[in-house]
Amino acid sequence: MAEDDEPEKIWDEYEWERFLQQQERKTERYMELLERYIDDPDRDQIIAREMGWHHLLGKEGAAWEEKVESLFEEVFEEDRDPEADPLGCLEQAEGVESHPLYEASFALTVWINQLFADLGDVQGKPACMILSHHASVASAKLAAALSDEDVDEIGMTIAFLKRGLKSIITALDTTAQVRAETQMSPEQSAGLNERLFHIRDGIITLMGQYRTELRRRIDSQ
Repeated sequence: MAEDDEPEKIWDEYEWERFLQQQERKTERYMELLERYIDDPDRDQIIAREMGWHHLLGKEGAAWEEKVESLFEEVFEEDRDPEADPLGCLEQAEGVESHPLYEASFALTVWINQLFADLGDVQGKPACMILSHHASVASAKLAAALSDEDVDEIGMTIAFLKRGLKSIITALDTTAQVRAETQMSPEQSAGLNERLFHIRDGIITLMGQYRTELRRRIDSQ
């Protein structure tokens, strides 16, 4: 049988974990370089060299550099727009990611923002910042995991679900400190925990279902 006719190997969650970890390290490196050279006129060429993107150096990268600069300016203008969507994903969330668990996680981020608005100034309160950050991260990971209805790459889905679960658990760990840092009422605290546990339990259930299906697909190869 020709090599091209051989079925592609199905990646499990651990292979996707390694791949995603590698991509996350690259993203972190890129953001470090961007912050360091953001005001340098040769920023994009320096970053390309540091990242090992040799195909983007010299004349070959001129078109890419122009595109990046254009996108950078667009983002900068959006950041200065006081009417820009502060969550950055309200429009996308409507009609795109429709899984109930994603909707619950997105609703959580909105609920937390409203909670902090009701509680007053939370700037400089570490637990509040950690809670807000990880709730947003969990929502993003669930969007990545659940936006594909066909779920062709179950290993990737499980890997993203695990990242979402990690963020939800981190958020849960901060709730007691958030209550200590703010005037959050027992009712608000109970509501926050209820939402976090609902998402946590949903992720765990989905991971079990996807793992069962992944084993079935691997065994049927």
